[in-house]
Amino acid sequence: MHKRWMYKTRWTIIIFLTVCIPAGHTQGDSGQIDTLSKDQQALSSSAYSPPIQVSFVRETGEDLQRMIEQLPGETLVDNRWTRLYEQELGIQIRYDWIATGDVYNQKLGVSLAAGRFPDVVRVNPYQLRQLSNANLIEDLTEVYRDFATPLTKNILEAEGKGAFDAATINGKLMAIPESSSSIETAQYLWIRTDWLDKLGLPAPETLEDVLKISEAFTFRDPDGNGEQDTYGLALTSYLWDPVMGVSGFMAGYGAFPNIWIKDSEGGLAYGGIQPEVRKALKVLQTMYLEGQLDPDFAYKNGSKEYRLIQQGKIGMLYGEQWTPFVVQSTREEDPEAEWQAFPLVAEAGRNNIVPLRSNTGNYFAVRKGFAHPEVVVKLMNLHLDKNWGQNAEYETYYNDDSRAVWMLSPVTPFPGTKNLDAYRDIRDARNTGDFSVLENEALAIHKRIAAYESEGLKSGWGWKQTYGPKGAFSIADEYERNGQLLYDQFTGGITETMVDRQIILRDLQLEVFMNIIYGSPIEEFDQFVEDWLELGGKEITSEVNAWYRTDAARDHQAFALSY
Repeated sequence: MHKRWMYKTRWTIIIFLTVCIPAGHTQGDSGQIDTLSKDQQALSSSAYSPPIQVSFVRETGEDLQRMIEQLPGETLVDNRWTRLYEQELGIQIRYDWIATGDVYNQKLGVSLAAGRFPDVVRVNPYQLRQLSNANLIEDLTEVYRDFATPLTKNILEAEGKGAFDAATINGKLMAIPESSSSIETAQYLWIRTDWLDKLGLPAPETLEDVLKISEAFTFRDPDGNGEQDTYGLALTSYLWDPVMGVSGFMAGYGAFPNIWIKDSEGGLAYGGIQPEVRKALKVLQTMYLEGQLDPDFAYKNGSKEYRLIQQGKIGMLYGEQWTPFVVQSTREEDPEAEWQAFPLVAEAGRNNIVPLRSNTGNYFAVRKGFAHPEVVVKLMNLHLDKNWGQNAEYETYYNDDSRAVWMLSPVTPFPGTKNLDAYRDIRDARNTGDFSVLENEALAIHKRIAAYESEGLKSGWGWKQTYGPKGAFSIADEYERNGQLLYDQFTGGITETMVDRQIILRDLQLEVFMNIIYGSPIEEFDQFVEDWLELGGKEITSEVNAWYRTDAARDHQAFALSY
């Protein structure tokens, strides 16, 4: 008897698919002029005198709290970043309130609905649209044009105009995107290679090989304890999680369930309702019913499913480049445990395609009437300069001895290709044997890998699995060179119908997919497709294609932001 999973709506989920970057995007400079007038330079870096207070609200969590405990003399409200902002910009950061996880999202939702929120607020695309429609936030078009430095503009615009499209409402830039990276969302297949070796299994070349490995990891006692207590593949209660999700697995069947793809007629179609998804779900259902998946995965978020990894009960998962820092705990329990990243594989006869979503799902809006709306841009300018500009102090302000001190800042934009660039710099230095050319991030990462290789520094293992010769970014480099990356084709932001229906449709999709994996008839997928279209999907598809047909939307490579 299978359990029937009913997914409860969670308003805390940030939806990424509507702000992703098109397949034809180019990296690097978007065409923005690289100079500012002397007056603009002064505006972008001048300090307020006397200092001004700027209010935010803040989400915290276990990782952030653990890090702060390791930083004597620093707290979330008084730390190296808040001191730097006050010293160099005359901006005093104040938090109206600080909360964790669900509590944070609940409080923020109530605050926004009541129109009582701080001077600068971090929102998702839905919240941005709602605040703009209610005329509660400032137009930042001129602020961005006048105060953003060339470095800031180059970084925020590097992947094209998708993030700015999503922040532009009625021709006005209503928030500043907190830029991130699409290629950071690339998926890899992570496998316990010590189990592969023990069972005499080769590395996977097709998805059929992955299924054989999963079966062997489940039934052939890879941990050698004489019990059938291991699982082939890890999943969590949110199927699209960046680690332990199903996106990488489904891609092997040509299924891309949370991005927009081109259809046979040259328009756009939602990947979640395509027949390839049906096939992938059926395979996952078989794996679940055979016991290859944790029977309770649908009730476990990432931190709970992680415990099975820590206990050495999981042999394989799909995840982004930072997965080694999740699976490394296995080595604490079993020093012989070894994991390695492998490229995504597809079923025999199908090309290996790697879907990407945008990481830019958050935007900084400024409360209507706030006297200094430019502060958000000035904070970003300094954050980027101190980490990647001419005045960079990377090991002070970004990563201090493997501690992610960048999280102490209330704004955290970063260059989209910084990690891939660091890998390439380290690779080139390794090939020439000259590591003296490395600086900032690449140098810091190299030091940790070298310390692991020469001194056994434990934290260096994860860095090697990410940036080493066989690490995740060696595969990302291969993905890009081989033209395997599939970017979401819709970058137009939230459409009118999405405002009311998108979260409902996403919840419906997750509920139906989870029910099918748990054993419901596969025909429920066919009903889901009909329901999705009737409950707003048809209108959303029409709106998405209306956007896609415009010359401005299609001419991505010619994009030069005019703000």
